[in-house]
Amino acid sequence: PGSLLLALDEHGRQWSSLELAGQLRTWLERHPRVAILIGGPDGLSAACRERADRLWSLSKLTLPHGMVRVLLAEQLYRAWTILQGHPYHRA
Repeated sequence: PGSLLLALDEHGRQWSSLELAGQLRTWLERHPRVAILIGGPDGLSAACRERADRLWSLSKLTLPHGMVRVLLAEQLYRAWTILQGHPYHRA
């Protein structure tokens, strides 16, 4: 209860780095736990996508699922540093 389930999906919402930082702030304020689903080579099942609270697309490009983990970690780190006022994000 109260958890947020995000599914990475090509049809999900895309955000800029600043928009993602705002989303991250909202997610953390409203939910004690946030889980992110990353699909395998064939993506996520329809049941996973339907169960998710939100669909999120990292890119319009098709990316190898192994690379997505690294990209996701970097984007979450970038969003966190924006929220903390850290100079990592230089836009």
